[in-house]
Amino acid sequence: MKKIVKTAVVTACSLILAATLSFAADAKKADLKDAAKSSVAAPAADAKKTAADAKTAAKKKIIDINSATEAELKSIPGIGDMYAGKIVAGRPYANKAQLKSRNILPSAVYEQTKELMIAKQAKTQSKAPAKKK
Repeated sequence: MKKIVKTAVVTACSLILAATLSFAADAKKADLKDAAKSSVAAPAADAKKTAADAKTAAKKKIIDINSATEAELKSIPGIGDMYAGKIVAGRPYANKAQLKSRNILPSAVYEQTKELMIAKQAKTQSKAPAKKK
């Protein structure tokens, strides 16, 4: 009799364990499917957000880093007092990428703000002597 009870208990425990593992595997599959759906949706949402940000940036005024005042520079999102002062102190710039190469702005800030800036060159008038005939 003890042997039959022992066998029944072991069998019941085995069935419970198998059922638990089965449910856990199904839950894991469902979690993986949800994760896959969200990872596919996330880049699409990020792409739409980036496109919207680019359109918003295009509508904003592009600031010339060679002639803008500190107040104008501070109107660029991500540029505060310190960066505006460094930009003004480092003038003139041949191109806006020099803000990054000269360590005026960190890479992350430059990448965030580069679409809102331009480095116009001052027009120099050539004063070549007139030739005498």
